[in-house]
Amino acid sequence: MVYNFEELIVWQVARDLTQDIYSALANNRDYGFRDQIQRASISIMNNIAEGFQRHKNTKDNKSFALFLNYAYGSCGEVKSMLYVAEHLKYIEVGACKVLRNKCTDLDYKIGALIKSLKD
Repeated sequence: MVYNFEELIVWQVARDLTQDIYSALANNRDYGFRDQIQRASISIMNNIAEGFQRHKNTKDNKSFALFLNYAYGSCGEVKSMLYVAEHLKYIEVGACKVLRNKCTDLDYKIGALIKSLKD
């Protein structure tokens, strides 16, 4: 049984992705781009946390699934922006591929959690 959102593997992976995004763009001077991708990555972990907290109190799987879907969408946004980061040479190709793979892994984990709530 999971009692806190910090125990969720999916939240931990989202936190690590956020840290990686911040590190990869720490010296980037395109503040608009950097802000957007950082906010999207934070949105992933925050929506997982918010959905879990609401679910913890109400046991409403639909509400939790809704927040997980928001996180899922933000994960897609981060992944899409990583293609832009690669194209604009903000992040080198190899590093972008690693980060996109982390997004894909997170997609699967979020999707599996959503599916488990419906079962």
